[in-house]
Amino acid sequence: MTHPPPDFDPLQPETFDSAHADYARLRAQCPVARAQAYGGFWALARHADVTRVLTEVDTFITSQQNVVPKVAFTGRRPPLHLDPPEHTPYRAVLNPLLTPERAALLEPAVREYTLHFLLPLLRAGRGDLCQDFAAHVPVRVFGHWMKLPPALEAALGEAAPAFVRAVQSAEADAMKSASLVLYDMARELIGLRRCEPLDPAEDPTSAMLAARIDGEPMSDEMAVGMVRQVLVVGIVAPMVMMGSIAVHLSRHPALQERLRREPQHSAAAVEEFLRLYTPYRGFARTARCPVQIGGRTIPAGEPIALLYASANRDEAVFEHSDQFVLDRPNIKDHIAFGRGPHYCAGAALARLELRVMLEELLARTRHFEVDGELVMTPFPEIGPWQVPVRFTCG
Repeated sequence: MTHPPPDFDPLQPETFDSAHADYARLRAQCPVARAQAYGGFWALARHADVTRVLTEVDTFITSQQNVVPKVAFTGRRPPLHLDPPEHTPYRAVLNPLLTPERAALLEPAVREYTLHFLLPLLRAGRGDLCQDFAAHVPVRVFGHWMKLPPALEAALGEAAPAFVRAVQSAEADAMKSASLVLYDMARELIGLRRCEPLDPAEDPTSAMLAARIDGEPMSDEMAVGMVRQVLVVGIVAPMVMMGSIAVHLSRHPALQERLRREPQHSAAAVEEFLRLYTPYRGFARTARCPVQIGGRTIPAGEPIALLYASANRDEAVFEHSDQFVLDRPNIKDHIAFGRGPHYCAGAALARLELRVMLEELLARTRHFEVDGELVMTPFPEIGPWQVPVRFTCG
């Protein structure tokens, strides 16, 4: 099939602001865009189009390709890789373990891990806010939430960052190798919980093993895939988000000082940062049949990237969309965590992690600023994954 010339190039080198400028152009001139990179895909830049695709689940499926570029090489991992209704019972296993109330119980652990990785940077007066701090806190929090024994928690502390580095490299062999290590960890954890089950109301792996799918226990393949998915989901996005927050506050010292003075605004600030610097742009769907969006026909079977980061800056939805507005009246319209049946199960935990990391960073410094070159992440995330920062404390 012959396609029109590409409308944008997602492989162009990026700065902190360049992708957002390009997405503003797409929203204005070409909201349903075509790219040749990653084997070719469509990209939706406007809020209305992205939310349509997220909610019309009978037309737009996730089981064929859930992300651009395609990085799943080693089998299906529920619930992310499944469509309703097959997806639904797997998601029902996770939802009770990730409610806002359950996430709130993790706050002491989140604060403990935050300080464990933050305080050495503050003592040194500088460090990479992403690689030395925000890359590690979510890994340890997930290990705590999954009740990993110490040896597996330590292994995840090494394997998860290695997987992130492999994904950032965009090298297929490295991604496969790193993913297989995580699969081995998933099998080990499942074997442990089969022998020593914990309360399914408290332990995610035990909950998966106790679940019934159409009246039958979850298959070994699906159980391993689900544990593998849970081991690393929600690790990259908080790191990238904290990097973006640090850059923004470095550029806007008055806001930095206000949030330091008024920590009661930290949750609202996190919500607006999630809108302004949404860390995803590559979640994907595939149309079951040809569809018309924005005056263009997207053929069946071709990947469609949902540019969350663009949709959340859509001028038709958010006034002053490229600016930080604390307590924005329609902040609930943002889609940083998606929408529909695949809405992020860990949204409450992610909000908690970001709020606590921001609170401790502000409370334990008098000032901080970017001090070196940023390194930006490629698709599917958007934002920095290396942010050298200089801290002023005391």
